[in-house]
Amino acid sequence: MNTSSDVLLAIGSGLRLYREYLVKSVAARARSRGLKPVLLNNIEPTWQQEYFDEIVVANVFDHEILRDRARRIAARHHVVGLVCWDEPLVQPAAEMADELGVPGLTSVGVRGCRDKNRARQVLTAAGLVQPRFELTRSLDQARAAAERIGYPVVVKPQALGASMGVVRADDRAELDTAFRTATSASTIGDEPFRDTAIVEEYAVGPEISIDAAVYKGEYLPMYLARKRTGLQPYFEEVGHIVDAADPLLGDAALLDTVARAHRELGVENGITHTEVKPTARGPLIIEVNGRLGGDLIPFLGKIATGIDPGEVLVDVATGHRPSTAPTRSAAVGIRFGYPERDCIVRSVTVPQHAPGLVTAAVMVEPGVELRLPPGGYIARHSFVVCEADDAPRCAELLEAASASVELIGDPIDPLAAGATFTLPAGLLDAAE
Repeated sequence: MNTSSDVLLAIGSGLRLYREYLVKSVAARARSRGLKPVLLNNIEPTWQQEYFDEIVVANVFDHEILRDRARRIAARHHVVGLVCWDEPLVQPAAEMADELGVPGLTSVGVRGCRDKNRARQVLTAAGLVQPRFELTRSLDQARAAAERIGYPVVVKPQALGASMGVVRADDRAELDTAFRTATSASTIGDEPFRDTAIVEEYAVGPEISIDAAVYKGEYLPMYLARKRTGLQPYFEEVGHIVDAADPLLGDAALLDTVARAHRELGVENGITHTEVKPTARGPLIIEVNGRLGGDLIPFLGKIATGIDPGEVLVDVATGHRPSTAPTRSAAVGIRFGYPERDCIVRSVTVPQHAPGLVTAAVMVEPGVELRLPPGGYIARHSFVVCEADDAPRCAELLEAASASVELIGDPIDPLAAGATFTLPAGLLDAAE
């Protein structure tokens, strides 16, 4: 092996709008540790060129190709660490980290995160608070499971992120529709998990998420976000607020539960995004994701706490215990703009100035179709980010800034029943 250069290998850059702030920090941290950042990516580089010393382009969504190209990079360089924050790629990335002998979540740990059914089984067996659940492969199985569990239930794909295909059902008629929605959404995921749906007990309580580093099994929380969902009975994530002073960060029962869940799932090194509901029975783990949070949550966390998730990610990936001590205290939130109904976008305008406004952005180009669930997901046309001294004030500022976003679009009919949905252009890792 040619060890003339030590490198940090990143698999997948993600979209510029969602991940450039992270790529910038990762590249700078790698170089500060004497490493050359190398990217294995799905598309020809544009903005990524500024941050990486070498970029290899290949179809990374074909996992055999991904492994082949990663091995070729390892044959030319000494790979010291490997990082990945793109949900469809975390499993093969973990397998490559294992093969290369560098710190990572481990393939077993990531499989526990990706496969929601396996995670439920492991955490239930460990005695952690979990909803009653069943993995189903047919509508009849789903109906029987819902009757045994008791309504309301949540029906979800076995292995997707961003709440895609997740639906609440309050009775049998809604269960039938929810099962078809979940299994339809599953077709865009990994093949082993297609055409299945988990039916589980609906847990009452607010939903939160915690991004944390895991270093040699030690769980190190960085920041906590409170999620806002909408478009019921679906669970579209329409906003988040990260408060550096959130009292839940000092809740020993919550943090002990999440740390134990990581140990049970076999997560050893890396960064995770854990979704939790504080319930009357105690903290209930909704899911553990083997990556940083999406929806710009790490960006919010960085502003709110001063903790740089890119630096933490590189530290853990290269075998260094990271610092997760906050250096500032603020409340920072994001609110996404959704259309009132399915439409073709003509124009979107966002505020340039508003009280507490950190940034605002248009997320789609004219001509893009935005479809709400179940015909589509993540149908966002814009976002606003605001900062305040505390969470209630931050929520007020987000509400005011969101009210000044303007969408002009032409209404379109919903997709026909059974039609395959697609995500809006601009949310896929495609050439600009």
